[in-house]
Amino acid sequence: MTRCWWKAPLAACAIAMMTLPLAAQAAPVAGVSELDWGKAPDGAVIRRYTITNRHGASVSILNLGATIASLRVPDRAGKLEDVVLGYAKAEDYLRNGAFYGATVGRYANRIVGSKLTIDGKTYALDGFGGAILHGGPKGFHTRMWSVATIKTAQGPALRFTLVSPDGDEGFPGKLTATVTFAWDDSDRLTIDYRATTTKTTVVNLTQHSYFNLAGAGHGDILGERLRINADFYTPSGPNNTPTGEVLKVAGTPFDFTTAKPLGQDINSPDPQVARGHGYDHNFVLRRSMVPGEVVEAAHLADPASGRTLTVSTSEPGLQLYTANGPGSPRPMRDGLTYPAHAGVAMETEHYPDTPNLTHFPHVVLRPGEVYSSRTIWQFGVEGGSR
Repeated sequence: MTRCWWKAPLAACAIAMMTLPLAAQAAPVAGVSELDWGKAPDGAVIRRYTITNRHGASVSILNLGATIASLRVPDRAGKLEDVVLGYAKAEDYLRNGAFYGATVGRYANRIVGSKLTIDGKTYALDGFGGAILHGGPKGFHTRMWSVATIKTAQGPALRFTLVSPDGDEGFPGKLTATVTFAWDDSDRLTIDYRATTTKTTVVNLTQHSYFNLAGAGHGDILGERLRINADFYTPSGPNNTPTGEVLKVAGTPFDFTTAKPLGQDINSPDPQVARGHGYDHNFVLRRSMVPGEVVEAAHLADPASGRTLTVSTSEPGLQLYTANGPGSPRPMRDGLTYPAHAGVAMETEHYPDTPNLTHFPHVVLRPGEVYSSRTIWQFGVEGGSR
């Protein structure tokens, strides 16, 4: 089933969406469309929502996990290409993990010991391997979110809502979370997170897309150049959990204060890099003194295609993950097998294990308060224009 809104003529949009193969469905018809794209094990319909701007660039998001399944932007010659990694079918997002494109929560990143203490009370969480990662094995990335099409100052948008019951994965409080994705004619995706709770809890939401600005499946990202506006990072122990230290990046492989290729130091003998065969670390972003202000966090550029991505956020940290595992045997889009380092995730969030490391910025949310966070992805080109 297909539905279309906004500027697209309804009949024309429906015919186009039903007759074109999936890879060709991001037609340059501005507006919002909806496509039934599979079923969850309980029979719930997995829907794929697409916002297309007037230049034909588009973002597609699933109601499963509020997952970004596709993001098509132009190179310096104007050629549109999908720049996020993703699976071939909706069901694969449930079966194969790796958080491709997912909205993760209640708590992004790791909580060590799979427990937390709030106001003197300890809560056991549903983790594994000595830590709970990205909200647990049945975290927000596995849930069916409700979806509404809305208008925002940034343009047409999709608002995803999830109600997480008290005790969900061990976390206290009934949490109502929303994530709003607004895609505009400047190829800018604005992501707004909000949450409220009935009991004091912790919350840390983020987006887990893996980017390859050359195009998903076009090799690795080691030649793409990254700058991160951070002078410090938080190192990890042998099990990839934070030590609680905050160290300077200067003179280490973690110095991205000047843009450099992602692969320049990825094979460094530095134990922090060598242990995980790449980066999986939180960077302490430079912040202003204005609470909640959105500031530039990172800039990624692909010299070959000319595509760029500037990440701005109100969050204090950025988790850099360079997809360090071996080649993926999973059924990815276009029948491809992704190599190691096929994409890079830049997760804007609070620091890992903050509930247990109280000197890190706090993530406690109490009844009557509103958790609010904004991240902006601005795509562009260098060395040419459309």
